[in-house]
Amino acid sequence: MSYPLDPEELEATAPDGAAEISPATTLGAVHLTVSGLDNSLAYYRETIGLDVLERGDGVARVGAGGRELLVLVEEPGAPPAQGHTGLYHFALLVPERTDLARWLAHAGRDRVPLAGLSDHFVSEAIYLSDPDGHGIEIYWDRPREVWEGLVAERLTTMPLDVASLLGELRDPESEPYDGLADGTVMGHVHLKVGAIPETIAFFRDGLGFGLMAQLGMQAAFLSAGGYHHHFGANTWESAGATPPPPGTAALRQATIILPDAAERDRVLDRVAKRGYEVADSTVRDPSGNALLLAF
Repeated sequence: MSYPLDPEELEATAPDGAAEISPATTLGAVHLTVSGLDNSLAYYRETIGLDVLERGDGVARVGAGGRELLVLVEEPGAPPAQGHTGLYHFALLVPERTDLARWLAHAGRDRVPLAGLSDHFVSEAIYLSDPDGHGIEIYWDRPREVWEGLVAERLTTMPLDVASLLGELRDPESEPYDGLADGTVMGHVHLKVGAIPETIAFFRDGLGFGLMAQLGMQAAFLSAGGYHHHFGANTWESAGATPPPPGTAALRQATIILPDAAERDRVLDRVAKRGYEVADSTVRDPSGNALLLAF
């Protein structure tokens, strides 16, 4: 998995106007198709450190601290959704830097395969993939006062200072790891899309998220309430691609949590008036990625 260079080298732009969606908007559970539920649950329990909250009829709900973060739906033998639009990664936000350090120490001791370790200025992040190729980020945010107002200028990808991170722990070799912290939330979702301009138009002008940074025609980052990003979108592997076919291990939907029914209905009405696909409380971006609006 590769990540972009400094956004200043890729024509990062400043935020474009104020977001119309409620600043209290957050993200909820990400729903995924998996090829084998037993295998996936073992991975999410033992490697990632999530709890199984509920299981039945080929569906499992997993999370941390009783909060649902993922819904896994089994389609036996489903192949990975490569070469299509869909999920680039979902991102689990842990409360403290020490929580990220504990996870990294656990990954080192248990020889967990990683796809990347990055410092994004706004955050420190670890990347990996589940057995079906679904991308995962586990990250910690630097304090908001460090990066607020600087996202477009400073959002970047640099090597993670692993020694500094593990220095949060007294002894990384013996630091206990009992799973992700109870306060872990779905921090953001990064999507593979067919084209950036159409994606920005949908998320900014349709849903109402603010454009925080744009890396030319390669990627964009959008958020509610001035966060560095709730949604990322890129074309690094998916320029001009189509949605994954039925029966593949792919993103089923991501969840946007709005403060109340009135705000949900206001957003759905705006999206529909702009000609985007709306079915009940679910909308689809121009690349076919499904988003459930809930409250």
